[in-house]
Amino acid sequence: MSHASPQQRALGQTEFIALIAMLFATIAFSIDAMLPALPEIAAELSPDAPNNAQLILTSFVFGMGIGTLFAGPLSDSYGRKTVIVGGALLYCGGALLAYIAPTLETMLLARVLQGLGAAGPRVVSLALVRDVHSGPRMARIVSFAMMIFTLVPAIAPLLGQYIMAGFGWRSIFLAFLLFSVVSVLWLTLRQPETLARADRRPFRAAPLWAALKEVLSMRSIRLSILAQTLGFAALFGTLSSTQQLFDQTYGRAESFPLYFALIAVVSGSSSLLNASLVMRLGMRRLVRVSFATQMLVSAAFVIAFTLNLWPAPEVLPVEFFAYLIWTIGVFFMVGMTIGNLNAMALEPVGHIAGMAASVVGALSTVFSVILAAPVGLAFNGTPLPLMIGVTLFTGLAYAVVRRL
Repeated sequence: MSHASPQQRALGQTEFIALIAMLFATIAFSIDAMLPALPEIAAELSPDAPNNAQLILTSFVFGMGIGTLFAGPLSDSYGRKTVIVGGALLYCGGALLAYIAPTLETMLLARVLQGLGAAGPRVVSLALVRDVHSGPRMARIVSFAMMIFTLVPAIAPLLGQYIMAGFGWRSIFLAFLLFSVVSVLWLTLRQPETLARADRRPFRAAPLWAALKEVLSMRSIRLSILAQTLGFAALFGTLSSTQQLFDQTYGRAESFPLYFALIAVVSGSSSLLNASLVMRLGMRRLVRVSFATQMLVSAAFVIAFTLNLWPAPEVLPVEFFAYLIWTIGVFFMVGMTIGNLNAMALEPVGHIAGMAASVVGALSTVFSVILAAPVGLAFNGTPLPLMIGVTLFTGLAYAVVRRL
């Protein structure tokens, strides 16, 4: 049911979907547009330990994970628009701090702040859709928004590269600021508040703590969170090292945004494949097969790279294309597993679904960063540390899902 205020009429479906997609896109833009800038940031802020520049990605995700725990419950108390706007202000403050950051430590603090703020649009935009639509109609709106959203990782590195070429790497943070201001102005001026004051619940720590205890008391949810954590760790580890591998290992820094667009578009089709198979094969089976396949493929690649089984690169760049296909596989696996694991985690807790979604999202995101960061920092000029890490993560995830 919609609670449109008398001053604002409900948006038409097309504009509503576009707005939700833009709010979703804050996350992908904030991560992927940074990728081409990592070498320059490393040279300026961390010349003695260039691998540390990767932490600009994982620190943002870490902040977002913590923010995810609170954004949903806060929006139930203070309204959807208030929390999205508040999050955007925090995000913009983080972007400004990153723009002027004199040291890597200040930059990482700024990125955590950005992540905390970005959790507002990430979590609350879904609640906003749920207020206005339900059932298949809600699923349809979210699917359309997600289809638009999948284009963002495809173009974000290219945008980042253009901004950097024209104005320097720090200007990327001003682009984040502009993006957030535009999306929040659009929301504020056009979208009515969807949660009536009468339907709001007071924000108290007790219900959040109770939901946390209830969610963690269920074995199936604990295992789902653990499997999600391992799946995200494989993704964030891969994302952390991908720019360095394209640049330092394979000498393709210039064409990296185009290759990344290819990775994003191909792996984006995993959601469509999952949607068409899930009713027939079931969520658990799809997740098991996806993790097992990625584990076996990654193990095979570890052996091939260890024994250097590729022909010489000047004959044919087989090694590079093998790495490219493997990377697409990791992103594809995430599309086949995370949504299903989320649905499996929330199955038994429909009565506290919003709170449970916050708890599951926060825990899996925060712990995945703790696992992924050391894998990224182990980069040694080859894909081996990353591939070993992903083999371990997916192998453990498969073992966890077998017990579900």
